[in-house]
Amino acid sequence: MMIAEKIKNARIQKGYTQEQVAEKLLVSRQTVSNWENGKI
Repeated sequence: MMIAEKIKNARIQKGYTQEQVAEKLLVSRQTVSNWENGKI
């Protein structure tokens, strides 16, 4: 399993939206999306 998949699975398992994760990590929602899609 790639890191992008692990990030997305962990977020979904906790019931968080990308926006909620972004707020907690002080990054943009687009950054979280990029992580989950392996773009960063």
